[in-house]
Order: sequence, then C-alpha cells, then structure tokens
Amino acid sequence: MGYIALVICFIASMLITPFVIKLAIKVGAVDKPNERKVHQKLMPRLGGLAMFISFLIGFLLFIPETMEAWPILLGACIIVTIGIIDDLKELSAKTKLIGQIAAAAVTVLGGIQIDYISLPTGEILQFGAWAMPLTIIWIVAITNAINLIDGLDGLAAGVSSIVLLTFSILAIFMGNPLVALLGFIMLGSTLGFLVFNFYPAKIFMGDTGSLFLGYMISVLAVMGLFKNVAVFSLIVPIIILGVPILDTTFAIIRRIIHKKPLSAPDKFHLHHCLIKIGFTHRQSVIIIYAMSGLFSIAAIIFTEATLWGAGLILFALLILVELVVEVTGLISDKYRPLLSLMESGKIKK
Repeated sequence: MGYIALVICFIASMLITPFVIKLAIKVGAVDKPNERKVHQKLMPRLGGLAMFISFLIGFLLFIPETMEAWPILLGACIIVTIGIIDDLKELSAKTKLIGQIAAAAVTVLGGIQIDYISLPTGEILQFGAWAMPLTIIWIVAITNAINLIDGLDGLAAGVSSIVLLTFSILAIFMGNPLVALLGFIMLGSTLGFLVFNFYPAKIFMGDTGSLFLGYMISVLAVMGLFKNVAVFSLIVPIIILGVPILDTTFAIIRRIIHKKPLSAPDKFHLHHCLIKIGFTHRQSVIIIYAMSGLFSIAAIIFTEATLWGAGLILFALLILVELVVEVTGLISDKYRPLLSLMESGKIKK
C-alpha cells in the first residue's frame, strides 16, 4: 500500500503544482531577487501548498482512522497556515517561532512525544516531565533546520526526499506501518513537487513548504526512530538529518561569534560555500544530495551494526563533518572582509 500511496501522491503533486504556480503569481506570493538570494528573477514561492494538498489527499485515502495520526494533521495545518501567511506577507521571526511552537504543542498534546530513548547499555532512559518540552524543542529545531537549507533550487526538497525514504525504509524494517505509510505519502508529494523545483526551478516551495517538510520529518522521527531502534536510538535520527543539523549548527555558531541575531541571514551556508568554491548551482545541489545519502546509508548500517561497527561509522562521519567545517571555515575567512566592507557601505554590493 505504501508504494501505491507514493505513486498517487507523486502524480497528485505533479498535477497540482502548475495550478499553484498560477495562484502564487496571482496573489503576489513571489520571491524577489536581492543580495542574499541566488536567483536573479521573480519566482512564485507558494510551492509548499502543492505538497500539502497532495499529502492531504494521501492522508485521507490511505491513513487508517487512528487517533495517533490526527494530531499530526492538525499540527501540519497550523504550520502550513503560518507558511502561507509568511509567503504572502513575510512574518517576523518571532511570529513564525510562535506558530511553530503551537504546531509542535498540538502534536505533543495529541500523544506524540519522546517519552524515552534506549542507551548503548540496553537501558531505557525515561524523560518523564521533560518529555513534552524536549519533543517541542526537537520539532521546532528540525523544522528550522530544513527551512535554513532551502537556499538553492531543489535542495530542501531533494534532501528531505532522501531523509523521508530512509525513514520509510527503517520503519518497514522495524514493523511500524503508520510511519512507513506517512513517509511514503510525504515522499511522493515532495518528489512530485521536485519535478518543478529542481534547477532551473519554476517555483519555490517557500516557507509553506520548508516549514511543512521540517515539521513532518521531525514528527516522523519522534514516532518511529526515537522509540523503536534497539540500539543508539538517539543517534540514528540525528545521523539521518546530519546535513541540515550541521548546516544549522554552524550557522548558529557563526552568528554567535559575530554577535548577530540567530534569525539574521548570511551567505555562508554549505550551499553558498560550494558555489563560492566554483561549483555550479546544479553541482552544489547534487553534492549535498550525495552527502545526505551517505548519512542516510550510515544510519541504516548503524542500526544493524555491532558496537565496534557503530563506532567506526561514527568516526567516519566525524571525519566528514571535519572536512565540511574546514571548507566552510576557509570560505568564511576568505569572504568575511569583503562582506564587512559591503555592510559598512564602503563598497557597493
């Protein structure tokens, strides 16, 4: 059934997206080029609406009537509403954060939370009263991580598709049909949109799409991976989401060091750095796809590995992280003086 849901949602998303392109232009939900954007022309940016409608079709057709699933849909409706308003009127960072917390809180109050994790020793660590706030923090953090990597055509949609496929595969292995089915529905909806979003894009997903994807990915991780992986359950979803988590972590560190607000934009995300090195738009996206794929493969192997094997996988991933840090750091050091001059107005952008 999961594969049928994937195909139907893929087709639905492909058919709906052209109508959303026309709607976005009509209502003025467009992304204007500026100094922090890569694109050079006016682009419709309400693409996440197509993914959500496709997801809604799949949800109503394939998800059984279980109370566990409805809080997810309610939270998704809240996060998509926030995204649509932002794509139309550009909300403040504070307002978007409040909306994300509301969506996460609704989901958690519906019973979807990280109650415990399994430790390497085989023991279970119960979170008790901390379960709700920890789950809300996780959902909001991953939602923003996906939102931050949405900087190149097809990047967030492609990375999210790799993550969703990995979640679905692991859910099948672990005998969790609901997570697998939701994962396939999301995967079909995202891939159908990616047809129009890959470089050169005809539409952007906007905050409607990036917030929706981040929310759904974070919730699926809570439902499937935190509780059901026998060993190192805390590490597995973090490995799968390695690319967006690392990119967000480095962005936060940069802004703290340079005493800027956490919501302040910059052009030192991984995708910006790859382009500055000399890779093309398309090559940069494919490189990040490959990195995300490596993290996902590592996570799948990790769940079946022995203690020594898991240690080797973590060591290899740490080396990859170090390489990313070095490359990002070199690019930042090279371009930082130039950006400082731009910000001071001494040279034109």
